[in-house]
Amino acid sequence: MTLTKAGIGKEYTLCGIWLPQDVTRRLQMLGMTLGSRILVLNRKRSGSVIIKVRGTRFALGEHFAQGMDVEERSHD
Repeated sequence: MTLTKAGIGKEYTLCGIWLPQDVTRRLQMLGMTLGSRILVLNRKRSGSVIIKVRGTRFALGEHFAQGMDVEERSHD
């Protein structure tokens, strides 16, 4: 599923980034690499998603969030 469909307060694993190469590289430099844990903190009416990755909060616009595939983490 894409990050835009992720539930607030749930934790996900980043499985894929389907954005232009320069954007993908920038997100990777910020710590959003495949396998990273992503906690969805909030979602705005504009479609933006507020997430927490490696202890840092990020606000991603709807277009960026649509280009990121995530998988819900199971809490073992």
